[in-house]
Amino acid sequence: MSGETAPGAPAKTAALDRHFGISARGSTVRTEILAGATTFIAMAYIIMVNPAILSDAGLPVAAVAVATCIAAGFATLAMGLVANVPLALAPGMGLNAYFTYTVVLQMGVPWQVGLGCVFLSGVIFLLLTVAGIRQMIIAAIPVHLFAAVAGGIGLFIAFIGLKNAGIVVANPATFVAIGDLKQPGPALALLGLLVIAGLSAWRVKGALLIGIVVTSIVAWLCGQVHFTPQPYSLTALTETAFKLDIAGALGFGGGHGLGLIEIIFVFLFVDIFDNIGTLVAVTKRAGLVDAAGKIPGLNKILTTDSVATMVGAMAGTSTVTSYVESAAGVQAGGRTGLASVVTGILFLLAVFVAPYAQLAPAAATAPALIIVGGLMMAPLAEVDWDDAYMAVPAFLTLIIIPLTFSIANGLAFGITAFAALKIVRGQAKRGDWLLFVLAGLFVARFVWMAAG
Repeated sequence: MSGETAPGAPAKTAALDRHFGISARGSTVRTEILAGATTFIAMAYIIMVNPAILSDAGLPVAAVAVATCIAAGFATLAMGLVANVPLALAPGMGLNAYFTYTVVLQMGVPWQVGLGCVFLSGVIFLLLTVAGIRQMIIAAIPVHLFAAVAGGIGLFIAFIGLKNAGIVVANPATFVAIGDLKQPGPALALLGLLVIAGLSAWRVKGALLIGIVVTSIVAWLCGQVHFTPQPYSLTALTETAFKLDIAGALGFGGGHGLGLIEIIFVFLFVDIFDNIGTLVAVTKRAGLVDAAGKIPGLNKILTTDSVATMVGAMAGTSTVTSYVESAAGVQAGGRTGLASVVTGILFLLAVFVAPYAQLAPAAATAPALIIVGGLMMAPLAEVDWDDAYMAVPAFLTLIIIPLTFSIANGLAFGITAFAALKIVRGQAKRGDWLLFVLAGLFVARFVWMAAG
């Protein structure tokens, strides 16, 4: 009897298959669950890193830890159930740093007002989606730049992995250099890299997750994991939940003037283009982009991440955005929203054990990022590198993303260069108006940044 399948199991599996279209996308329930777990492990660092950054802005660490889990869990669950894509969301790393070090510490805006600005940027985000403007923006970007974005994010992910592993380190003379590979961190990461690459070469399903687990176990056995969790309870969330000051963000309290408009604009601007870049890269890797370069269910995807930002602000965290680490789950075989549902559930469960969510050390997760980054180079074959008209904007996009740690900057350089070359070649048409508007906004952004 022990080897028999539970009576309700086949029916449940069939129901999941129908709802998410698992078989139609060439996947299985087991693969989707494995992919969701892989994405969660690759993203779990945010549960500790986000509170560490936002605490510098005066937010309580314990409250932000709970808020981070709830925001990521809600957003990722919604993305899976509503949009049916293997895309995970959580508070964005670059945006939480901007929130803390620019908005609060540099500009002197109270964190409650800052959260209000985040909420309003989510509202505007949603309005732009309903009006179809965000979809028009995505449609205005040429397909070969999408391929370049995917490759650029691949380099970005790989560079983060190499940095986290200590294989690549900072150097005052050459900016970066090779790290000390004899140290435990880099050595463990190289072991993980070998395990994952070997399993991947043998086409073993779940190679990323297996590699992370194996490396984590070795790290623990060698005494290389030193982790001291700080206790908290779920009631800690009350210290940040619904503390956002929307009236203050609208300027009714006075004292910050046009600075609040600038803050909302930056949150909105960066979120739009970071989301677009990540969305394109992950869905392209998952094979969800059609021959015309369009993403099915795009409106649902965009609506979901807009609402996610508002929910995150109400819980007490900075802008929630799509995560490039979703590519780890896609590489593990994730093709449907079931993978996102699994990731979302794990984030919600992590609420109860948030301090222990990073049991997998950086040396264990870094190899997965390196491998995924390398595999994301495949779309670059779609770029005609012999044609400077396409190659130059694509290359600028590809190289600027990792070197500036910004997907938005890469898109800015690529789109602006493409628009400029259209004019130079005399191929500008009336239908390209939005492309030129975007290029103009990007130029204005760089001018504004330089003036600041």
